[in-house]
Amino acid sequence: MKDIYIADLAGFDESKVFDSYFLMLARQQRMTKTNKPYLSLTLGDNTGQIEARVWDPNDPRIAKDAAVGDIVKARGSVSAFDGRLQMKIEQMRKASTSEADMSDMLPSTRYDVNALWKTLTETIASFTDQDLKRLLESMFADEELARAYREAPAARQLHHAWLGGLLEHVVSLIGLADRVAAHYPLVHRDLLLTGVILHDVGKTQELKWQMGFEYTVEGVLVGHIPMGVALVEKAIDALGDFPPRLRTLVIHLILSHHGKLEFGSPKLPMTPEALVLSFVDDLDAKMQAVVSEFEKGAREGRNGADLTGKVWSLDNRQMLDTRGWLKGGDSEE
Repeated sequence: MKDIYIADLAGFDESKVFDSYFLMLARQQRMTKTNKPYLSLTLGDNTGQIEARVWDPNDPRIAKDAAVGDIVKARGSVSAFDGRLQMKIEQMRKASTSEADMSDMLPSTRYDVNALWKTLTETIASFTDQDLKRLLESMFADEELARAYREAPAARQLHHAWLGGLLEHVVSLIGLADRVAAHYPLVHRDLLLTGVILHDVGKTQELKWQMGFEYTVEGVLVGHIPMGVALVEKAIDALGDFPPRLRTLVIHLILSHHGKLEFGSPKLPMTPEALVLSFVDDLDAKMQAVVSEFEKGAREGRNGADLTGKVWSLDNRQMLDTRGWLKGGDSEE
């Protein structure tokens, strides 16, 4: 177990220099406004991520062989920049696998994966549509797919970007979708929930998570939507007697779940179920981004009444914790 985690850095004095192990999640060489090269890094551990800078990439104390997916030992200090913590790295080397525990490096869901999986399987068991039930049960009878579905992050960085994130996201959507389906009788409940469960199934192949969260080559070239369609069509073909019209509706849910063409959907949502899926999927992703920003602010010592920094995944807007701000009283400071 390492001594200093990213969550510990919020209270650090800016003059304090420390050493710790991190997983390198991103590495880019950039230029300053005065045209000097520097390294922009994203480092992570199981408590979060932090942006880091190496202002002299040619310093011999900075390992040139440290790449994305490597565990590194870094020495430096932290300071606030644009409302966020940033690490200034003075020394950095690639660490051996024996020096650090990988379980310290990768963030994972705070929920019990077995409990999340139980919710998923109980939801499938509740279906009255036997064709949709057979489809989902046959897919998750594949042990390799079921394992990947339980482990995969929901994204590389934007939302639920941790081990078990895909399953956590889907179970959250199940709760939302079930409520919407009960409110609108025209919505086919089992079809909507099938879309919820399968909309991101392609991420089990698009992403890899053994050493950080990255895209597979196939994921970069094809993407999770076509990959998900291929997985589902293969499963439907194996069933042999799946209703053709139901097949079309299930595939449409996957193809349209991003909601807009400019967001990567090959098709716009054109059924009630597809429309609901696109809305609840976007809602859950955005609300998780808000939760993460508020939690990050608490770790960094920001008061609950303070605005966050600009949130890239929310169109670079700042967010205000309503409850924290109300606790601050009636007058603005």
